[in-house]
Amino acid sequence: MTVSKRILMVVTNHTEITDDHKTGLWLEEFAVPYNVFKEQGYDVKVTSILGGEVPLDPSSLPAEKNADWAEAEKELTHTIKLSRDDAQGFDAIFLPGGHGTMYDFPDNETLLYILQQFAEDNRVIGAVCHGPSGLVNATYKNGTPLVKDKNITSFTDAEEREVKLDQHMPFLLETTLRKMGGIFSSRSNWTDFSVRDGNLVTGQNPQSSKSTAEKVVDAIKNEI
Repeated sequence: MTVSKRILMVVTNHTEITDDHKTGLWLEEFAVPYNVFKEQGYDVKVTSILGGEVPLDPSSLPAEKNADWAEAEKELTHTIKLSRDDAQGFDAIFLPGGHGTMYDFPDNETLLYILQQFAEDNRVIGAVCHGPSGLVNATYKNGTPLVKDKNITSFTDAEEREVKLDQHMPFLLETTLRKMGGIFSSRSNWTDFSVRDGNLVTGQNPQSSKSTAEKVVDAIKNEI
């Protein structure tokens, strides 16, 4: 009997950038990878930093409900709070984005602990768009940044400026990943672009959701 691969997905619970600018999880960056993983027959556990219902960035909601995303959306109504126990028992971890992640991912001790365990075990780590905000403070046990000397990408500073949110962010993601030693590359704004460096997979923006998830699948299967 083949044991199903298990994926841990971690999403944000943060709800606002300013009093008049709401944020949260970017729906496509969760729903599309969720479907990719489920289509592979993987067992997906959906968690969030605080647990409970997950706020969705209003700008990420399609004008009409996407029937293909219905199962994924239902998962977001009752997420499990992320726990240190989630450091074990999974083949991969995946961090979808949304500007909310910029606030509750970088300094969350539980997430940083889990990422360290995945990195030490050389298990697969995937993140898309602002999801790599969870990687900026992640280190190996010896203190080496997880992204140091790794080929990576994320939502770019240029994209942040185009949506006019750069001045509101606690930090600029691309700039910070570069400072942590990441070998950063990207394509023009809103272009599908994802990078795999061994068992670390990152994607640039919402348009990269599917290709990032597919590279995570490749990494789980150890395909080049």
